[in-house]
Order: sequence, then structure tokens, then C-alpha cells
Amino acid sequence: MRDYGRTKDGRTVEAYTLRNAAGMEVKCISFGGILTSISVPDRQGGFANVALGFDNFAQYEAEHPYFGAITGRYANRIDGGAFALDDVDYRLFKNDGENSLHGGEVGFDKRIWTVSESDSALELSYRSPDGEEGYPGNLDVSVRYSLSEGNALQIDYAALTDAPTVVNLTNHSYFNLMGEGEGTIYDHILTLHADHYTPTDARQIPTGEKAPVDGTPFDFRQPKTIGSGQRSSHPQIIAAQGYDHNFVLNRAGLSDGELGLAARAYEPVSGRVLEVWTTEPGLQFYAGNFLDATLVGSSGRLYRQSDGFALETQHFPDSPNKPEFPSTVLRPGQRFESTTEYRFSTD
Repeated sequence: MRDYGRTKDGRTVEAYTLRNAAGMEVKCISFGGILTSISVPDRQGGFANVALGFDNFAQYEAEHPYFGAITGRYANRIDGGAFALDDVDYRLFKNDGENSLHGGEVGFDKRIWTVSESDSALELSYRSPDGEEGYPGNLDVSVRYSLSEGNALQIDYAALTDAPTVVNLTNHSYFNLMGEGEGTIYDHILTLHADHYTPTDARQIPTGEKAPVDGTPFDFRQPKTIGSGQRSSHPQIIAAQGYDHNFVLNRAGLSDGELGLAARAYEPVSGRVLEVWTTEPGLQFYAGNFLDATLVGSSGRLYRQSDGFALETQHFPDSPNKPEFPSTVLRPGQRFESTTEYRFSTD
């Protein structure tokens, strides 16, 4: 642990490093639980940071596209910044046009988390008070980062509430397996274990349909480059300026709480491989469409469009307004639990 900086109102931000015997390092800060660096080897044994981010706290405190952060109380979008639960209407802060995105104006990505060390892991906790950003109920959240000797970063999420509420948590890391700042992710080869995705309207809100990926640029059931579809003329790709869609993961035969393989990304030059395993029903694949060369990354280089991709394991966007989607409602006496593993290797 070390001091990382001070917030504008004088609060201390701490930085932590997890390291295994193989030399893999994961760094995070107490502000937003942000993963600031993930250093893994290539096929020659050379290490590089494959997570986009900054080398100073001032940039993290300023506006940025959620690099490495825990997002909540509700990750992704809620239509119109509103939902009804038990016949009560709730109004949220609208920070994405008419939508509420990633928890609102001051979501979990901008909160100071309490961090403790336990068994070679980091335990982060935060109490979101009743009414914060418009959400009902006091929500006690914990997030555990642990690093295995096999180069797997595991993230365990848990939450308890004292009143009915909605919860959807994820980590918003952006990856470039060549190394952050090393160029576009167009030549990364991606596999997604999903037969369906959820199309969106012009405001990036799911229509409620679960559409087959077959015959569309959303078909990643067989490995293919990200760039081959990112530059497609498909109406959904044009509307979102690239991939920014939820995929319905194939979980047939898996029990609740059982990890299933969601995605595999491979970068041919470095040989680095990232596998994403999760207990969640959905995965938001975002190809960095709005990185616009205004942000200087930790290597001192500008991040341009599609210089990183996110694989956000979560429930579906706008589920509180879509009863046909898996429920995100959490009630007193229930415990929200979710696990995701980012497994790194070489090929």
C-alpha cells in the first residue's frame, strides 16, 4: 500500500499492488476500486501493462470513460433514468442523454472504498446510502480482488440491502493485449460464447429482443478479428459507432453461481490470451468507440478510437424496465453474489 493522491476535498487515496510468483502484477486504488494496471507476460516472457489507464490521480478524478472502475449501483444504462419497483417510481440522475449510466453522476466509480488485505487478496467495501443517486435502500457492497499463481485475476462481488432495490455490478477495465497505448485492437481475435445479443434503439437502450447473432457482425462464436465487424455497415454498428452491445451468454448446463467461459481474446503478435469466465448472464462488449485522442494514458501516449476493448460481465442493460430480462431486484434477506475471472496466458 502507498498514498496515491488526495481528492479535491482532501481525502486520501491509497494504491495497492497484488503480485504473484510468476511476476504478474495488478494495481488498484481505493478511489472507485479502479484497476490502474495489469501487467502480464507475452510469449517471450516480456511483461507489459495491458489495461488502459493513467499514471496519476488527477486524471482519474477528472472525467474519463470509467477506466478500470467498479461501476454501480447499476452498471450500464437505465432508460429515461427511471424505473418502478413494487409500484413505487424512482428517478435517477441522467448522465447519458436521457438515460442513467453506470450509477449516475457520482456512481461507485467515484467513491472512496475501504480496503483491507486478506489472504493475498484485497477486500473493498462501500455503503451506498438510501437515496444515493435516486436508488432505494442502504446497500452494503463488497468487492474482492484476488490473484492466483496461474495468472488469473478473480473479482468477487457481494451486496446486501435493507429495502428492495436493483443491483448490477461490473468492472469497466479496457484491455489491449499488445500493451496499453500500443495501437488499435482491430487485429485482436475474439470469441464470444453467445448465440444471441440484445439490439438497441437510437439511445442505446435494448429493445427487449434477444436477436440471433447468426449472419450478423455480432457472430463471434468462431474466432474472428474485432476490426472485421467494428467497421461494418450493419445498422446496429453504425448507430453505436461500433460495438457497444450486450451479449446473452450461453449458460445451458451451468448452475447458478457456476463459472462459465464467456469470451476469449487473442493478440497474435504478443501471443497474449485473455479468457473471461463469469457467473453472470450477460457480457457488454465495448470496442472503445469514443476514445478520441484527448486522453493521455499511463505510457504517455494518446488513446484513440478502438485502442482498447471492454468485456463487462453483468446483467442486461435496462433490466429494471424489461421484465423479460433476468431480474436485477435485490430484497432484504437476499444476498447478491457474482464472480468473474480474467485468466491470462499465452498461445
